[in-house]
Amino acid sequence: LVAKENVKNSVIIGGGAAGIFAALRCAEVSKQQGLKTQIQVLEASTRFLTKVRISGGGRCNVTHHIFEPKQFCENYPRGRKELLSPFQVFQAQDTVDWFKKRGVNLKYESDGRMFPTTDRSETIIECFMDEAERHRVQLLTKKEVKGLSRHQNGQISVKVNTDETLLADRVLLATGSKASGYRIAKTVGHSITELAPSLFTFKIKDLILNDLAGTSFSSASLTLNISGKKPFRQKGPLLITHWGLSGPALIKLSAWAAREMMHANYQAKLTVNWLGIDRQDQLENILKQIKEDKAKSLISNAWPEGLTKRFWSQLLQKVEIAVDKRWADVSKKEFRRILQTLFACELTITGKSRFKEEFVECGGVNLKEINLKTMESKIFPGLFFSGEVMDVDGITGGFNFQNAWTSAWIAGTHMLGAKP
Repeated sequence: LVAKENVKNSVIIGGGAAGIFAALRCAEVSKQQGLKTQIQVLEASTRFLTKVRISGGGRCNVTHHIFEPKQFCENYPRGRKELLSPFQVFQAQDTVDWFKKRGVNLKYESDGRMFPTTDRSETIIECFMDEAERHRVQLLTKKEVKGLSRHQNGQISVKVNTDETLLADRVLLATGSKASGYRIAKTVGHSITELAPSLFTFKIKDLILNDLAGTSFSSASLTLNISGKKPFRQKGPLLITHWGLSGPALIKLSAWAAREMMHANYQAKLTVNWLGIDRQDQLENILKQIKEDKAKSLISNAWPEGLTKRFWSQLLQKVEIAVDKRWADVSKKEFRRILQTLFACELTITGKSRFKEEFVECGGVNLKEINLKTMESKIFPGLFFSGEVMDVDGITGGFNFQNAWTSAWIAGTHMLGAKP
């Protein structure tokens, strides 16, 4: 019994962002409290921090430049109410300060995303690995956890691979969206909310998109109509791809409508306002001005600012107007077709493509079964959660990582039973 009190064994399942950050916080608290601890991070694969490595195109989108917790919470389709309290404890500003204290400076870009000033995800990984070494955290690969069971004295057996069992005082589940994590949670009594892919792009075939991969729009307005559901809306940058549409606005839209789109088998209608001009009469005035000023010009040579010539040509093809027609000869009917296609172009979605940098899953361990002040299970004492294994997911832009840092920091703070 004396040995158990003196040495705390903490086992962290999952060597991703949430798992490693929790391990570092746990080690830090252990040192502050003068506790003897052994902290082991078990990773099923051969590499740690794989999502950190590929995030943001290899630059690592660490967090988002919003330092007001309530405003930050608005970027979570699932978990926005529940995260408010945790973000009062550890928010984006704390993340920036944590890295700065360890020699890693972050910068923010015009869209609010924050990256290391080196623009290298390896900077973040090296920081974590150096900290883990400094705190003597044991990082173990090829350790697949098969299950958990409780001893009478409160300790937890962690069955690893086929022939190994570890004894832990506290266990943290930080397996992201891996099926194994949900399975482990279920076997100890937790419920998993409905799972669905989040952050994906739309497959669309339409004449207006033909051969325009790479064409972008700085501020398009999107309305997603799924049969029988309230429309979902989003505004922001949009990108035409080889398979349909992508870009920040569309990927955010996919997050808000993740479950509804899955139920609809990814069949829906998307209405695109290509220029994002709020009122139709404003756009109509812009087109009338072009018609008046460029009356003698070919319609193919004069178009609204914010569009490319190639896109304009495709639009004319879609509305069946000859490119060699002069603006002066455009009929009222043709003018209305141009206006309608620019302001509210209806496209048919036929499927989805996963957004390669994010692999986020909507759904996870039911938040009602977790004490969000400590991240400890209400069902299986001694088991903690952090990151995406919980029913929390954010839109693209650093929000999913911030949930990982926050939940990991809180879990790591409380795992040893010590006061923060």
